[in-house]
Amino acid sequence: MTKFLIMLTSLAIMFSAAPFATAQEGQAPVPVAVDAASGLPEWDKIYAVFSHPRCADCHVADDRPRWSGAHYGGTRVHAFNVQRGADGSGLGNPGLRCTTCHFASNSSALHGPPGADNWHLAPAEMVWFGKSSAEICAQIKDRSRNGDRSLEDVALHVRDDKLVAWGWAPGADREPAPGSAEATYQAIENWMAAGAPCPVTQ
Repeated sequence: MTKFLIMLTSLAIMFSAAPFATAQEGQAPVPVAVDAASGLPEWDKIYAVFSHPRCADCHVADDRPRWSGAHYGGTRVHAFNVQRGADGSGLGNPGLRCTTCHFASNSSALHGPPGADNWHLAPAEMVWFGKSSAEICAQIKDRSRNGDRSLEDVALHVRDDKLVAWGWAPGADREPAPGSAEATYQAIENWMAAGAPCPVTQ
């Protein structure tokens, strides 16, 4: 009889706890409080990378990558009529794929093409060349315009993707993006922890 009572008690506890557990699981995550004073300086570090020519030159609206930076003396459209590709892949048109010239590593030849694994233009929904800090910030938080990534996914992409990593090791006399992949990853983590605030002004 005692064992039967213990079993009934255990079942009662289990069933009474189940609705609470289900309610807990169904709840949306608690939003992080926005701390602009801590978050905006972190965003400034991220923006300095995302807007830098080594990153932004391939995030273009007209499907034609740019050559830009101090060593180019301004901004120019990539020569040879290089384009995203009619298939939207970002790998270029048939017969003139990006990998025709851009190999897995930087060329050692004078003025030779840079290189990294999987060289291609950024997806069309991730266009931000020439956009302001506020515009890029809003875009990075919008999954429909950031490659369908969570902010944690964005951070990992910046830290781990080999093509992104090229921005900090572009070879020749190309100016690298500021900081490092790890530092930018940490800035994104810090920005997220502060509620991912965006600049108010354009």
